[in-house]
Amino acid sequence: MEINKEKKDGKTVINLSGQIDSTAATEFESTLVEIIDSGTHVMILNFADVKFVSSAGLRVLLLAGKKVKPHDGKVILCNLATDVQEVFDISGFSSLFIICADVEAALEKA
Repeated sequence: MEINKEKKDGKTVINLSGQIDSTAATEFESTLVEIIDSGTHVMILNFADVKFVSSAGLRVLLLAGKKVKPHDGKVILCNLATDVQEVFDISGFSSLFIICADVEAALEKA
């Protein structure tokens, strides 16, 4: 799994690639916590190059959402592949996060 952070229109976009499975979840969690602890409370997670998300990956997203909530923050997801979107739908996570078609739409929601 690769995680690259960039600023776009003054907002934090985190580009993800690979699989977010139990092996990658630890790195994913520490990176997101570090970003949140540095003062970023609104983030866009770009899933364009993510083909798989396990329950461990979902747990990390839930943690990030809970961590930004007291700061009126948001975790916005975009570019979910059909299989990844299905995981979010089945698990009920689609209702917990703002999900956008692409980065541009996510920037408008941020």
